Amino acid sequence: MTGYIDLEAAHGAHNYHPLPVVLSHGEGAWVSDTDGNRYLDLLSAYSAMNFGHRHPRLVAAAKAQLDRLTLTSRAFHNDQLGPFIAELAALAEMDAVLPMNTGAEAVETGIKTARKWGYTRKGVAADRARIIVFDGNFHGRTTTIVGFSTDETARADFGPFAPGFDIVPYGDADALEAAITPDTVAILVEPVQGEAGVIVPPKGWLPRLRQLCDSNDMLLIADEIQTGLGRTGHTFACQREGVRPDIYLLGKALGGGIIPVSAMVADRAVMDVFAPGQHGSTFGGNPLASAVAREVVAMLATGEWQQRARDLEKHLVSALDRLDPTLVAETRVCGLWAGVELSAAAPPARTVCERMAAAGVLCKETHDTTVRIAPPLVIEPHEIDHAVDVMMQALN
Repeated sequence: MTGYIDLEAAHGAHNYHPLPVVLSHGEGAWVSDTDGNRYLDLLSAYSAMNFGHRHPRLVAAAKAQLDRLTLTSRAFHNDQLGPFIAELAALAEMDAVLPMNTGAEAVETGIKTARKWGYTRKGVAADRARIIVFDGNFHGRTTTIVGFSTDETARADFGPFAPGFDIVPYGDADALEAAITPDTVAILVEPVQGEAGVIVPPKGWLPRLRQLCDSNDMLLIADEIQTGLGRTGHTFACQREGVRPDIYLLGKALGGGIIPVSAMVADRAVMDVFAPGQHGSTFGGNPLASAVAREVVAMLATGEWQQRARDLEKHLVSALDRLDPTLVAETRVCGLWAGVELSAAAPPARTVCERMAAAGVLCKETHDTTVRIAPPLVIEPHEIDHAVDVMMQALN
């Protein structure tokens, strides 16, 4: 494995700090390295692998499309895009879809949409639109997005940044209401903050956001790139409290772990701020991506994956309750997703993850003190128990 790692160190940008594991194969909830060692995957590529590695239905959809057509650009129509966006719109119970490739592109699309909606529909004066965001947010790494990040590692030395964003504490409805001005066009929110450590907001907070948007003529934009598509026990995390945003931003699991696919989903009243030439992507909505994403949507349409995440949530909570309370300050669980917050008496989160990897279980630290758990939805209860057993040993 060392040779592969050395090549990355010599010729790659040093913008990641991966665990020293070189993976070469994967199936279901398990992956193997170049030496043949097997690992239980508790990260799912940051929720891009919700359906596990090489799910047969998704691989079959990709292979079938590879034999037909892979890219046309949006200069022409293709026979997969129309069905894909119609099926995704139906799943989201909205009217229209704008496909892109990466999660950051979906967020940038949402920002452009909110601003243009504010100018052309709400009547905000030119270049005065403002969007409310939250501390601890993670929406991607483009210059616009890191400009309103509160993580200095992501933000430092990349300015100057685009104006127009107001940062308020996550979960604080009063601070949010105080930040609203006549120029506020939208609230951009993660229904659960993933990169921050699986931070679940107080019950009733998301409905309060919906009410504030309705009463102040603003758009509610839900970044469901990590939270969406079954991870939290619902198709979308907003549905946990019966909230319908004006815009869904989707990505990661939408590509089935095979190809980058992202999308903005909205009703026509919002989507139709765009005219030809005002936004787009050469690869967005390409036939290969659309074919894989159609199969993802079809799998989610049955509801079985969402139910599985709800069932496994109960098992995960029970398993994590076995962790030593002197070493674990808090566990935050939402569907098949958890942040294990370590106490001062515990080893650093990075050390815990390194020890777990050595014992055949892969997860990743975030913000030094949190171990994030996000296994594929195909994981079995006994595999969750095994993973927690390994974590117990790694904490000591």
